[in-house]
Amino acid sequence: MATSSGGKSSEQALSVYRELRARGSRPFSQLTDVLGLTETQAAECWAELESLGLITGTGADTSTGPQAEAHATAVDPEVALLRILARETQEARERQERTELTFAAVEELTRRYLRGGGAVPSEVEVEVLTGRSRIQQTLEGISDTVHTEIASMHPGALPTGDFLTAGLDRDRRLIEGGARVRAIYQQRFLSVPALAEYFHRQIELGVEVRLAAVVPLNMILSDRRLALLPIDPEDVDAGAILARGSALVRSYTALYDYCWHTSAVLGRTEDYQHGADRLTDQQQAAIRMLAAGMKDEKIARSLGISLRTLSRLLSEVMQELGASSRFEAGVRATKLGWLD
Repeated sequence: MATSSGGKSSEQALSVYRELRARGSRPFSQLTDVLGLTETQAAECWAELESLGLITGTGADTSTGPQAEAHATAVDPEVALLRILARETQEARERQERTELTFAAVEELTRRYLRGGGAVPSEVEVEVLTGRSRIQQTLEGISDTVHTEIASMHPGALPTGDFLTAGLDRDRRLIEGGARVRAIYQQRFLSVPALAEYFHRQIELGVEVRLAAVVPLNMILSDRRLALLPIDPEDVDAGAILARGSALVRSYTALYDYCWHTSAVLGRTEDYQHGADRLTDQQQAAIRMLAAGMKDEKIARSLGISLRTLSRLLSEVMQELGASSRFEAGVRATKLGWLD
């Protein structure tokens, strides 16, 4: 508040306000003359009362202080208080908004240029895992956080005994929780009695099991957002990579889906081979991907051929099956046990 050098402006301002309340609206100069105030004291009282919202001036420009012809009007204290609170609340809100904008800008700059060493952040995170205990811990964490699907493929033989028992328990929990569980194994391990029994017990639980002549590498995918794969497929002791983020995991998912569509369903392997021995590997893969609903462009891209070559390849499959359409070819391939 404005105060005079003698510190009496508040008392003088109160006297002005009381006089104004008693006499009503009147020229401010008359009011201050009655109270015997100097021009400086009058200006200080005006500024103080106006800052508190207890006085308004009309009839002249009062933006720089009282004018001789200005009429002063007293404002009820409750009204003045409410107006001050409203003004302070609005100013506080505006300060809060400015603070939030500044904080957000600083946080963004920090995230982009300090934490990442100046690089723009990526939606992909890659963690290198070393040591069997760390990898096992990660595997257990993946199993505990699956929501919709876990898919795996294994080029080598699985350990027997407690490992397989624990695997079946894990599959049971996942399926009971509503998750889809898929697995691809090398076909040659079907000749190992313990593994063959394990595969069939998985199927009884609801696991989708397929066999392939060639499985490129160990891989586990979780909800299409996590991927666990080896650092070196040729060296199991080299460690593993845990990839997070759909931008990278999509590529691993595409590889897995290709292996899935080109593998055989366990239980139909002999029927599949019986009919498939008349088809090339490309033809077998194409008919399976077509039946899975993949578009021609994606099938051709997966097989590394042109759309024209794919069209010719599918025509040959239709001729082999004696089908007049792709739909009929899919139906007949299904009846022969080539597809799910």
